[in-house]
Amino acid sequence: MKKFLNVLAFTFIGLNAMAQGQPSAKVFSNFNYNLSDEDNNFKAFEVNRAYLGYSYALSDEFTTKITFDVGNNSAGSQYTAFLKIASVSWKANDNMNINFGMIGTKNFKFMENAWGHRYIYKSLQDKHKWASSADAGVSVDYQFNDKLSVDAQVLNGEGYKKEQEANGLFRGSVGLTYDALDNLVVRLHRDVVPRESYGDNDAHQSTTSAALAYKGDGFSLGAEYNLQENAKNVLDQERTGISAYGSYNLNDGMSLFARYDELSSESDWNLSEDGTFMIIGVEKQMVKGLKVALNYQSSTAATENAEAESSLFMNLEFKF
Repeated sequence: MKKFLNVLAFTFIGLNAMAQGQPSAKVFSNFNYNLSDEDNNFKAFEVNRAYLGYSYALSDEFTTKITFDVGNNSAGSQYTAFLKIASVSWKANDNMNINFGMIGTKNFKFMENAWGHRYIYKSLQDKHKWASSADAGVSVDYQFNDKLSVDAQVLNGEGYKKEQEANGLFRGSVGLTYDALDNLVVRLHRDVVPRESYGDNDAHQSTTSAALAYKGDGFSLGAEYNLQENAKNVLDQERTGISAYGSYNLNDGMSLFARYDELSSESDWNLSEDGTFMIIGVEKQMVKGLKVALNYQSSTAATENAEAESSLFMNLEFKF
């Protein structure tokens, strides 16, 4: 791993000498302390994730991008590097963009941006693995006018950490984004995962999402509703997830933020993951590219007589 990072670093240094290119890095780190009544409360300093990337403009119409995701992944050692983005983007005209290769997906990107604190906690769909943030495939974005845009994607469906399965099935989706008012944006998205077999209990999985984001004078609000039908390709197996979040600017680069999530499944088939989650905290923009947040996180499982599990976090993000 150390050798790989050294090679990667030298590669970025060499590429940086090229005028049309732009290297980038983003790191998520934290200190967390479990507030439970146990004798040995968990506490740790962590570097959760580092993104190392490089983009290069081949021309006014074509750009390329490569991003490595280095994190504490169960698929490898404590820190494992994955190729997350390896894409080429074509600006076909003033209204249409086409992305091909290992690309960023559209499933929850709008909600992640509306939440605005990815370095503290993932968006609901990302956290519960309803979709992957990147995958091999193709996507198209089309801007009808200043208010309305549509996007579509066809993907392998396995995410960027796995190869395409032997069945050769693709995952597809379409989304619609509408600027309803000057400060209000609405998003609708539909995602379909085809079934691999045709038994009596097999069915296509579909996920429907509705989200909105509002930016006012010194504050922002967002909310989303997600419905997954035939979850995991099992007939009539449903689960829903809602998330609401907001932030309020104070002064000197400081802001308050909060979030509430609720995940539930029909007939409690997903009881081990069902429950509620909340965050409340304060964030400080130290300088450009550096943010620090002190926050309280609490989760309560949906099981009977479950008690809340709470932790105190100090999160940090730096990027360039």
